[in-house]
Amino acid sequence: MIKKIRKMGIMIFASIMLFSNYCFAAVGDTVIVTGTVNLLNDVSNVLLYVAPIVTAVLIGIFWLRKSADDEMDAKRWNTRIKTAIICCIGVMVASGLITTITGYYR
Repeated sequence: MIKKIRKMGIMIFASIMLFSNYCFAAVGDTVIVTGTVNLLNDVSNVLLYVAPIVTAVLIGIFWLRKSADDEMDAKRWNTRIKTAIICCIGVMVASGLITTITGYYR
């Protein structure tokens, strides 16, 4: 069973590699594909600049709220600060992936 699946996977991969230049050559030149690639590049560039600014503002607000609350609420604000930092890192990584993936369409 596994040998059959492996053979089918190899055959599908080989057929994609052989016919990809012929099948997908005209798709990359269409207006929809080039417009989508440009849109994704623009969104990724905006995310690179907006995400750290929004994260810094949120962390500032969370620190102010944390300083005004008691111990139990301070722990919740600490987790919110950590979540904001992790989300910023995730947005930056996603933006880099978008840029890398759309770079293959050029």
